[in-house]
Amino acid sequence: MLTKSPTRISVLAGLLLGSLLLSGISRAAEQTTQVRVTTNMGEFVIEVYDERAPITAANFLRYVREGFYSNTIIHRVVANFVIQGGGHDATTMQLKPTHDNVFNESGNGLQNKRGTVGLARAGPPHSGNAQFYVNLVDNPDLDPVPTRWGYTVFGRIVQGMDVIDRIGETPTGATGPFKSDAPLKPVIIQKMEIISPAQTANPQPVAPVSPPAPNTILSPK
Repeated sequence: MLTKSPTRISVLAGLLLGSLLLSGISRAAEQTTQVRVTTNMGEFVIEVYDERAPITAANFLRYVREGFYSNTIIHRVVANFVIQGGGHDATTMQLKPTHDNVFNESGNGLQNKRGTVGLARAGPPHSGNAQFYVNLVDNPDLDPVPTRWGYTVFGRIVQGMDVIDRIGETPTGATGPFKSDAPLKPVIIQKMEIISPAQTANPQPVAPVSPPAPNTILSPK
């Protein structure tokens, strides 16, 4: 019969304690930042993945802290695809000046699932700056594949997905400088602010939506 010596028990206890401490440190390090977005159609909260998309998250949070998103618009709404905004001034409809573009982090393993938040960009892979989008449905065509870059997911909606869905159903068309897909009644981002997780309710599950089979690959740009 095998027995454990006091010394061995002490070693095992120390290893267990160390493991628990490291686990606690890891959980603390994985804490995310939350941003409340106030619009004229209601509020929603974005949980930002600081560790999984560090460059994109830091870029987004810099714009939030600077107040860049105040009085900007959701300028693009495509049903069963995405809503997109955060670049055009609500008064002039013109693009606001931005910082430099950021490196594409679409290879971080995060997928473009319903309720996730990503960085919009133009055709070049590293052309994203301030504009963001929210996936209204699962959009696997926006994820990277070995032959092309994808669109970087850097957060998810943890509160107010009903507001996102309402915005996603707003009538759209050509208005101002936009040739199509622009809300006919302006959807204005009044402000964004960083909040503590304690200020939000428990994260709400995002109800799945089955999108129709797409005929072409759309992109948030």
